[in-house]
Amino acid sequence: MRPDLPPIHEVWVYLSGSPLFALTLTLASYSAGVFLYERTGKHPLANPVLFALAVITGVLIVGDIPYKVYFEGAQFVHFMLGTATVALAIPIYQGWHSLRGRLRVLLFAVLAGGVTSVATSAGVLYLLGVDTALIGAMYAKSVTAPIAMGVAERISISPTLTAVFAVTTGILGAVLGRYVLNSVGVMAWWQRGFALGVAAHGIGTSRALSVHPVAGAYASLGMGLHGVMGALVIPLLHQYFSR
Repeated sequence: MRPDLPPIHEVWVYLSGSPLFALTLTLASYSAGVFLYERTGKHPLANPVLFALAVITGVLIVGDIPYKVYFEGAQFVHFMLGTATVALAIPIYQGWHSLRGRLRVLLFAVLAGGVTSVATSAGVLYLLGVDTALIGAMYAKSVTAPIAMGVAERISISPTLTAVFAVTTGILGAVLGRYVLNSVGVMAWWQRGFALGVAAHGIGTSRALSVHPVAGAYASLGMGLHGVMGALVIPLLHQYFSR
């Protein structure tokens, strides 16, 4: 080693603390995940978000990088979540003609899916006597992450904890949704897409968009309707059951 160069560990400390490092790590991990996803024929187990999550978590643990330091760079991606969610209105508009005659059943499906999501997650934790902060996060995680974090702030619950649960829900839905829907015989693309949008949020919608345009349009609609209804109803439910 040249005497005029700093030790390698000092270089790592400098780089790991840079916001640019966190942003590069996030984008590179996801890009590698997309490459793997495409090479495996878009297999659900090769979900790009799941791959990126595993890589980033490993780097943070091995490199002993605090999440707060990582988020200083990753917040630029976080800022775009809301914009990306709104942009999903485009496939809804493109597929609007196919929605005629189905709005009633779709609204019922959103209501049933939302109630089931809250009841199963928050209800089980309540019966187990878990801390109220975790239960509150389960209320909010029922909708897509950008909306869930806003709902969490409204009901005085940790947005970070809520985001973790929301993203976990989305990943599980995107990975396992195909097998669950196949097992119950749901084969129509509009039904599969809508179910993924309601249950698996933005990550499930991304999965639906990559598989079929009709599934993507209905997933966008399901996620959007669920998000709007959840933002209005979840705070009321939390207030009522927290008395």
